[in-house]
Amino acid sequence: MSSLSHIDLEKNNFQGKIPENFVKGCILRSLRINQNQLEGLLPQSLGNCKDLKLLDVGNNYLDDTFPNWLGNLDQLQVLILRSNRFYGQVNNSDVTVSFSRLRVVDLSRNNFSGYLPVNFFKNLHAIREGYEKIGEPEYMIDILADGTWNYALDLSFSAKGLETKFEKLLTIWTAIDFSNNQFCGEIPKALGELHSLIVLNLSHNCLTGLVPSSLANLLELESLDLSSNKLHGRIPTSLKNLGFLAVLNLSWNNLEGPIPQGKQFDTFTNVSYIGNLGLCGPPLSKSCDSDEGTPAKFDRDDDDDDDDDDDGGGLNWKFSILMGYGCGVVLGLSMGYIVFTTGKPWWFIRSYERSQFRFASVLSRFSREIWL
Repeated sequence: MSSLSHIDLEKNNFQGKIPENFVKGCILRSLRINQNQLEGLLPQSLGNCKDLKLLDVGNNYLDDTFPNWLGNLDQLQVLILRSNRFYGQVNNSDVTVSFSRLRVVDLSRNNFSGYLPVNFFKNLHAIREGYEKIGEPEYMIDILADGTWNYALDLSFSAKGLETKFEKLLTIWTAIDFSNNQFCGEIPKALGELHSLIVLNLSHNCLTGLVPSSLANLLELESLDLSSNKLHGRIPTSLKNLGFLAVLNLSWNNLEGPIPQGKQFDTFTNVSYIGNLGLCGPPLSKSCDSDEGTPAKFDRDDDDDDDDDDDGGGLNWKFSILMGYGCGVVLGLSMGYIVFTTGKPWWFIRSYERSQFRFASVLSRFSREIWL
């Protein structure tokens, strides 16, 4: 295979293993053998193809660990391993050159596990650097002696929640898809340094912790999918500044608190948040408590307040009247004692008796009203 520069054998029924005969000096630039029935290991002799730019072995039955040795291919821009049986951790610490030109990486629908690879993300220099530094956007093509070969022709990739076919792939297109694996732990803040990233899909894993606010630094991001994980806490309000974000999926996590309002977040429906019982605010029907985070207060309904006014308020003014009568009785008894002891006229005595009778009648009536 030393004289071949492009191999396209996709969408066939090839079975068996990929041959281990990529010799030194191999000039292969693109290898697409996706959508077959190939099994076994990914041959390490591919490391001899120093000019390899695109490798697509998706939708096969390959059973191998992550091919760290591909990091030595400093021309590799597109790596698609999706829908195979790759397993284990993604670790490239022992690689001299680590995917520095990689722009598209799809590891979805495998059995990868462990923490998300921080070093891997830090070495994606082509994504870390803004595409504005590259110059005019170009298609990923290869110039041959007899014309132009577009090695990204009919490349399929999961973007913005849909399987998308790209007849041509621009060099500014950047995407990371680690979905449908067994990755665990927190989302590393280093992802926020991939400034030209357009698509990020980490859905259907076992990720925990918070949604990092550093993702707000991905100003070119158009699609963010963190659904079906175990993330908790609040949605960072800074994410609403992602002006190009067209697709957001945070569903089926343990997120809580108010959903950020304004800007891009006004364009997302409740589908983006379904399965997070602790979230509140538009577009969800669940409203947020304005005193959230403060001690609970005992609040009465409006109807109850009216009842309380009739009962508690009524009791207060009735007791006030009784207190007034009580004071009058004390004063009257005192004066009566003086009258009796000093022999004052009988008309005053009769007036005192009538007043005492009236007080007794009023007291009896108010007592009945109170206890009824």
